[in-house]
Amino acid sequence: MTSTPRDALVVGGGIIGLTASFTLAREGWRVTMFDPTPGKGATWAAAGMIAPLGEVAPGEEENFLRQRGALAEWRTLSSRIADVTGEGVHLMETGTLIVGYDASDRRLVSQFSIVATSYGALPLDVSRESHETLFEGLSPRIRHGLLLEGDAWLDPDQAVEVLTRAIEELGVTVVHQQVCRAATILNRVEVRTDDGIYEGDLGILATGATALPQGVGGKVVNSVRPVRGMTVRVQGLDRSSLPTVRAFVRGRSFYMVSRPGGYCVLGASSDEHEELIVEVGDLQRLLRDALDVVPSLEVAAFVETRQGLRPASKDLSPFFEVIEDRWAWSSGHYRHGVTLAPFAAKEILAFAQGLT
Repeated sequence: MTSTPRDALVVGGGIIGLTASFTLAREGWRVTMFDPTPGKGATWAAAGMIAPLGEVAPGEEENFLRQRGALAEWRTLSSRIADVTGEGVHLMETGTLIVGYDASDRRLVSQFSIVATSYGALPLDVSRESHETLFEGLSPRIRHGLLLEGDAWLDPDQAVEVLTRAIEELGVTVVHQQVCRAATILNRVEVRTDDGIYEGDLGILATGATALPQGVGGKVVNSVRPVRGMTVRVQGLDRSSLPTVRAFVRGRSFYMVSRPGGYCVLGASSDEHEELIVEVGDLQRLLRDALDVVPSLEVAAFVETRQGLRPASKDLSPFFEVIEDRWAWSSGHYRHGVTLAPFAAKEILAFAQGLT
């Protein structure tokens, strides 16, 4: 009888690579994870929303259905992490409030409601008169919105921190180097870095928007393109017990995730560029939208901007591609990497368990 392979190489240490490494190690695999700076890619720039309801978009019903159970999956994953470290991922189940800034934006809110309802979501019409607290800090011109219960958020920095501790406890080896080549050799996988060669029974590519290593990059069917995203972090308004704010502002999308203590993450910026720079125009538009929707941010303290490259597939859907039997590529999660990480880890584990 052939024994079950037990050595896994995970290329990439963002939220997908970390959850995959944890899940494999928890099931007894000897895992080596490769990333020069784990958790400092798209995960670092993410706001951390687990919001299948708030992320509803026309033509993306399949994505919505895929994400519907994400919060339950994160609860399970958090519990398993806590079993190892004593601390899980902090999940804030606050829901989402969708609002529009002007008359045209309010029509977009109405269109959102039609799409969400057609997908099976049940948005609740709310107003300042019926739910005054929900509108705390928002512009007085915003008087109505949609409440979507069941959405949540996490702090990606905290998630990366506890996942890093968990994989250390489980004996995962972290190699802080770039992988330059990955291949399959005689039913084994091999990874090369500048300083060494590593072998295993299976390989996982969780490289996000980064190009695949030589050796496997030319053998794939799928493709991803990098979509740059920017978030702005400020200190000054604590809405952490209230729903995440999502708004249409002059036709553009805006969100604010408020964490305890008044730390707020503002987005969204999205463009088809690979260079991680802050463009003045993008920053100006985002801050203007933020102040229009949440005027009290006028006196907030600026903390920093963060940029990351999201991996977008041709149809904006995630994929799982097996390469030469013992490599698998998990990518295309686009703006849903945090939301879908537990699902990706389960898919990777099923692939691993299928090898003999």
